[in-house]
Amino acid sequence: MASHCCDETWFVLCARCRRQPAGGTVLSTDAPSAPARRACCSRCQRPAVACLCAFIAPVDNLVEVLVLQHPLEQQQAKGTARLLTLSLRHSQLVVGERFEPAALQALLHRPSPKGAAVLPLLLYPSDAVPAMPVPTPPAVAPSPAGLRLVVLDGTWRKSRKMLALNPALQALSRLSLNTPPPSRYAVRRAEQAQQRSTLEATVLALQQLEGDATRYAPLWSGFDAMVARLALHARQHGPPVG
Repeated sequence: MASHCCDETWFVLCARCRRQPAGGTVLSTDAPSAPARRACCSRCQRPAVACLCAFIAPVDNLVEVLVLQHPLEQQQAKGTARLLTLSLRHSQLVVGERFEPAALQALLHRPSPKGAAVLPLLLYPSDAVPAMPVPTPPAVAPSPAGLRLVVLDGTWRKSRKMLALNPALQALSRLSLNTPPPSRYAVRRAEQAQQRSTLEATVLALQQLEGDATRYAPLWSGFDAMVARLALHARQHGPPVG
């Protein structure tokens, strides 16, 4: 990816630096025209005045996370997927809406670093799209290290569209959150009461799968600090830059 985060590019992002590596694989063909460039942080790829780096809290998650981000979420100043994937050591962020089927299958079913098979689970309410059949989860779930949590980052309507456009996502077993606590994300209004920000939903799912909430305490603290900064900026200057 170019040094300017505001360039619209539809590539796999490097797991280490979150930039598009040379010769990266194109996963989506829906890219609109690129907006004007602005000075951005080379690490978090956000505008310099909204840099997220102070809130990054490295966490060694057991369940791998794959975030599929809708293109319109890239420049959302209140988005949480970037902070999430910069904090989780075992995570990947890919941008697109309609993905190339073969490339998406490779992402979903890529073996673990040790070469073992991984079971992908889609973090999505099982009753959210009644017209779509929901695959039955396996009777015996693998250990956390054998799971890959797939997360759709977008508004409720956009995530439904991503699901509808990609049959490979429809074929995944789904994971729903068990009685999630109230949202801590006071700076962006949810479309439905049970909805959570991408970071909140993912971390709650990881805690649910791994059975260890203490591991994610630093990430929650970083998230709360980011939300507090956004709220302060809104009170002082209006909505933050996107």
